[in-house]
Amino acid sequence: MSSFELALSAISALLVLMALRIPVAVAMISVGIGGYVSIAGWEPFLNYIKSAPYWRFANYDLSVVPMFLLMGQFATKAGLSSALFKSANAYLGHRKGGVAMAAIGGCAGFGAICGSSLATAATMAQVALPELKRFNYSGALATGALAAGGTLGILIPPSVVLVIFAIAVEANIVTLFQAAFVPGLMAAGGYLLTIAIYVRIKPEAGPVGAKASAAERHRALLETWPVMLIFAVVIGGIYLGVFTPTEGAAFGAMGTGLIAVWRGGLRLQGFIDCLKGTATTTAMIFLILLGADFFNAFLGLSRMPMELASVIGESGFAPMAVLLIILLIYLLLGCVMDSLAMIMLTVPIFWPIIAGLDFGMPEDDLKMWFGILVLIVVEVGLITPPVGLNVFVINSMSKAVKLRETFVGVLPFLASDLIRVTLLVLFPAITLSLPHLLK
Repeated sequence: MSSFELALSAISALLVLMALRIPVAVAMISVGIGGYVSIAGWEPFLNYIKSAPYWRFANYDLSVVPMFLLMGQFATKAGLSSALFKSANAYLGHRKGGVAMAAIGGCAGFGAICGSSLATAATMAQVALPELKRFNYSGALATGALAAGGTLGILIPPSVVLVIFAIAVEANIVTLFQAAFVPGLMAAGGYLLTIAIYVRIKPEAGPVGAKASAAERHRALLETWPVMLIFAVVIGGIYLGVFTPTEGAAFGAMGTGLIAVWRGGLRLQGFIDCLKGTATTTAMIFLILLGADFFNAFLGLSRMPMELASVIGESGFAPMAVLLIILLIYLLLGCVMDSLAMIMLTVPIFWPIIAGLDFGMPEDDLKMWFGILVLIVVEVGLITPPVGLNVFVINSMSKAVKLRETFVGVLPFLASDLIRVTLLVLFPAITLSLPHLLK
């Protein structure tokens, strides 16, 4: 068996192991070790592992991951999700579908200080679901809007998945955050428009809520000042070059923690819980990174990515056709795989292919454009049947709504996502304009 055939067999074996519910990191480590040893033998592999894990985790850029995760933990304890939803609801709740729109607004705001889709979805559901039920919103619209809104957590910076992508392709984290900003606003705007159209077609699905007075609106808006301050200082500082991403994340975690203490939501036990939650999630992410390193080292020895890139480059396919095929593969994988695992498994294979094609732009721009497209398609996978993790999270928190009903509820939001992907593919300037402006 040639090295290329061995690599293809290993990828198939990896997918089978994940289908059997073997943890992604364990599957990657097992297949990576088996493939590496098959090609090079045990002694070269032992020489590789005596230094490779150290250099992987000694990467300074990785320190941003636990900081952003800790910031999200503190934000939850500070009750910022409730303040964001109440403020959005005060301005939008009296409109048709307004409470669902407020949930989207709350998700967008919380995603700006969280960086995790599942955390955003779960946290906002605790706040918004009781209100959506109180105003008799249909189960499909209520849970569908929250599942879709949760995906804003990995698109609107800071984004943990985007940090991992940047490290995988050796891109600049700051410029990737800048590139994600406009597509993130487009996502939130598209979801709001989707709800507006939905309730025009089915008025009974999104009844009108109570109208807040001007004083109530002002009070609700003032309650969101911690979020605005954290976002302005952290993300604004990163965009303008005042902070590195790691410094900004550390500053944001400290500031969010102090706000949580000041608002009375963080005591000693809560602080310990935040540290444990951050440590658990960080350990999971880092173990996946280690597994991806083993697997990618094996792929490098097999030369499969390079040979595949060469074959596609000589095939005569138009670069845009190749890109669309890759995005379609991501959509299909998103139905059965976790977003982080998908990034770590596929980027080492797909990036050399994309980098070898002529899209008429510099490599740094190509990394930004491709990275945002991948991020959005991965995000779509979080609400795509049959596995959509966000759908399961939201549905588990709303026992009265059937899973099928929630999947039906996310379909209009999926349509919005596909329209957005099409626009970003056809007009790369949408993604690249802000990073170019801030150079």
